[in-house]
Amino acid sequence: MRILQALLVMIILGLQIRLWTGPGSLAEISRLNESITLQENENSGLQSRNSELLHEVDELKTGTDAIEEMARQELGLIKDGETFYMIVDSEKKQESSSESSSEQ
Repeated sequence: MRILQALLVMIILGLQIRLWTGPGSLAEISRLNESITLQENENSGLQSRNSELLHEVDELKTGTDAIEEMARQELGLIKDGETFYMIVDSEKKQESSSESSSEQ
């Protein structure tokens, strides 16, 4: 009878150890669920970015307003009859001049 009790205690201990530390343990399942949540959050952010890019592509395909805006921002497009004003920040000007003098 004692041998049977000892055997049952050993089996229960073995199962408990596997439950808490082995493959498929509660800790691993918790870690995997957390990883899934993080991945789903990242995927939703990327999905919203993709939808914004698709919207921008559609605008570029269908109209000239988006192309004109990009040309203005990236290439400095100025149409005929428009006046271009360049505003120079005096602090940036002083910083750039001090950087130039320190490089020499």
